[in-house]
Amino acid sequence: MLRAKLLAIDLLPVRGAPVMAANRATVIALTALAPVSWGTTYAVTTEFLPPDRPLFTGLVRALPAGLLLLALARVLPRGVWWGKATVLGALNIGAFFPLLFLSAYRLPGGMAAVVGSVGPLCVVGLSALLLGQRPTVRNVVTGAAAAGGVSLVVLKAAGALDPLGVSAALASTAAMSAGTVLTKRWGRPEGVGPLALTGWQLTAGGLLIAPVALLVEGAPPAVDAPALGGYLYLAVANTALAYWLWFRGIGRLTATPG
Repeated sequence: MLRAKLLAIDLLPVRGAPVMAANRATVIALTALAPVSWGTTYAVTTEFLPPDRPLFTGLVRALPAGLLLLALARVLPRGVWWGKATVLGALNIGAFFPLLFLSAYRLPGGMAAVVGSVGPLCVVGLSALLLGQRPTVRNVVTGAAAAGGVSLVVLKAAGALDPLGVSAALASTAAMSAGTVLTKRWGRPEGVGPLALTGWQLTAGGLLIAPVALLVEGAPPAVDAPALGGYLYLAVANTALAYWLWFRGIGRLTATPG
């Protein structure tokens, strides 16, 4: 899962000044902390959180983290960036979080994370469509190998898998891949750092989830001490910090030659 996430960044085309070689390793290492943290999402969800509440869990993970980062950055979008932030928030957060938690609730073990490894292939296709980047043989073969490995796992365990869970995992990967490519394409407004951009997206995504969660799942569930700890971890370390590192990395890393 970690390699798939970093590969998704590395397959993006070069836009803007490249990161110096001496700094690239540091940027990659810091960016890698995000998917490392995300790898714990499934365990926290299944072990500590109330069952079958993907929308509420996505909301609690997104909105408090977004408001926290907005308070720290103290910068709001301007002009066209209101629309861009909403689109990115819808893809990276508003769609991704509920679908991710739905798959975590319905798939056994880390299967949702395994399905997410098709992300590099999604990035290759979307980069060609949205950025005009011609896929290289290296990129296509790498993405296809990841997707092929997922297919083998899914077919082998087909009897134990939930179709809705697999569909949710694939859809969450597609949403995050689209958001990643658009984030690279649009960059950031002049004078705006990754902290503010992350806060915009988390807040927009959380606000999009909120009315749907209320309509579909009703009132919030009862939360005990382990669940409260799980939600705090997801909102602060797993989201506010991890997504800031992720979008910072996307903005600074460039693609390696194909």
